[in-house]
Amino acid sequence: MLSLKAAQPHAWLPGFPARWLQPVSVPRYWAAAAFAVCAAFAGGVALFSTNDLHRLWGLIASCAYVAAAMAVLIWRSRGIDLALLLSVGGALVTPLFLNAATGRKQPEVSVIARAAKQLVHHHSPYQSAASLAAAHNPNAYNPYLPVMSLFGIPRALFGSHVITDPRVWFGLAFLIIFWLALRAAGARNCVRWTVFIAASPVIAFELAVGGTDVPILALMCLGFALLWRRPRFALAGIALGLASAAKATAWPAVVVAAVLVGTRDGRKPLLTFLGWAVASCAFIVAPVAAIWPGPLVENTITFPLGLADVKSAAASPLPGHVLADTGPAGRLIAIGLLVLAGGLIAASLVVRPPKTVPAAVWRLAIGLALMFTLAPATRFGYFIYPASLLLWLEVSRLGLRQSAAGGSSARGQPPAPGPRAVRPA
Repeated sequence: MLSLKAAQPHAWLPGFPARWLQPVSVPRYWAAAAFAVCAAFAGGVALFSTNDLHRLWGLIASCAYVAAAMAVLIWRSRGIDLALLLSVGGALVTPLFLNAATGRKQPEVSVIARAAKQLVHHHSPYQSAASLAAAHNPNAYNPYLPVMSLFGIPRALFGSHVITDPRVWFGLAFLIIFWLALRAAGARNCVRWTVFIAASPVIAFELAVGGTDVPILALMCLGFALLWRRPRFALAGIALGLASAAKATAWPAVVVAAVLVGTRDGRKPLLTFLGWAVASCAFIVAPVAAIWPGPLVENTITFPLGLADVKSAAASPLPGHVLADTGPAGRLIAIGLLVLAGGLIAASLVVRPPKTVPAAVWRLAIGLALMFTLAPATRFGYFIYPASLLLWLEVSRLGLRQSAAGGSSARGQPPAPGPRAVRPA
């Protein structure tokens, strides 16, 4: 993984500007290789995707990544900063705002905008069960929990403009929350790393065309970051509780984090963490569940499991969907395998509970990968969760190793206990 190891700041550059403006030393060929891999992925999307929206992203992003790789190789002193600007500008900012300006988007963006409009005018983000019974379009359903509709509030209040596109707010939320997650975990060069991860295909591709999963995974990273170096159980519970109130894919993170806290820290911290997680989630979801239980269940449980009359548009040819597509028996088998996989992961948490944040994140990533593989309604894009969690983990570990090697942490504290120090790149 490319190493963003900063040189000493100039004396005349105080504080944050110094940390950003100082030159950065990197292994040039590793950095160029990282951007070349991104370019290869984007080029593959442009050449082989049948979706015009995806192909447009691939065309623009591949050019940006190639330019970023060349910048790293040509400009020794500040090539990495130029490469970051080129990659984030070409792979994320340009396609996102171009799509927002021309109204090109994946259906989930419209779902969020409609849910927000319903929330503003009818106080519920879900259509009634009667309305759904007459629907034949899968996009009539809103499979997200109430927090997700908040990203569509600007459009519901101020109309359709580039700046009110939900993807813009998904992106802003990700940048802020992921930066906080890196800071809390002890990573160094948090701004640069946040820009690099946001510009990578893992995030940029998803965000430019849809982006509903991006703020959720950032909250998941923040939740685990707050349990790492200096555990803050209440704040971690709030972060994961808000993620759980946005989409059910965050629920396994709460379970894994709770096992970690109970095993490592004891009963009182566990109760603190769970209390805040449940309270922050229930504060948002409980009123909707109490007043509109039928629409909530129909949209967020029945429809995603493939049990509604209308089938989800999430139909990547993964094993769970292939089985569910064979008929009612296949759908039951897929659900059964999904439950079995969940049971096996739960059993592993009991038999060998994780005792460190890295172990917990790896267990969560494996569990999510299994869940997405076996879910009846699934798509390849869901693997953004395990990929991003592991990217955040490795970047944070790199920051801790550099802090230990340099004799001080990212915040000027003594080196945190952890992996053996390594020679800076």
